[in-house]
Amino acid sequence: MTALRSRSGQLRLVFAFVIGLLGCFGVTSDTWAGGPRHHRLVTVPQEDRFMPFALTIRAGETVEWVNLDTDDHTVVSDDSFNTAGPGGIDQLLPGTDSNGGRPGRFTLLFDKAGTFVYYCRFHAVLDADHQPVAPGPKGGIQGGSTFGTPSNFGTPMSGVITVLDDDGDEGG
Repeated sequence: MTALRSRSGQLRLVFAFVIGLLGCFGVTSDTWAGGPRHHRLVTVPQEDRFMPFALTIRAGETVEWVNLDTDDHTVVSDDSFNTAGPGGIDQLLPGTDSNGGRPGRFTLLFDKAGTFVYYCRFHAVLDADHQPVAPGPKGGIQGGSTFGTPSNFGTPMSGVITVLDDDGDEGG
């Protein structure tokens, strides 16, 4: 009988250890119920652009923007498809110079399918349909000139996220 109790105690200990390990690796009840949800990363390297430019994710996943540049940037979206609501998004990503050496961060949960076009308001100009088409007041990326001065800022600093529903379809 003592051996049986000892074995039962060992099994409980192993079970508790396995459950603890699962918690360390971020496995939650949500992961088991609906399959894993991913957290994607968009960075602003030490230049005026979003990397990657385009992402495809599923509804229910999050995207985090991290500004590794010394300059401030923004994540702005005026699209009607906008997880944050009809008011859009205009989120400052402080640069390391203005943020005590730390990168600026912003995370957004995308809960419905669609296309999310975003840009930096400092480095993009919009057309009549609110799409980034030209460098902004502080330039863009990849060649061109800013206010008549040659620079490496020629195209708008922008990006796009395609959000698929659970069936893999893009909403509208």
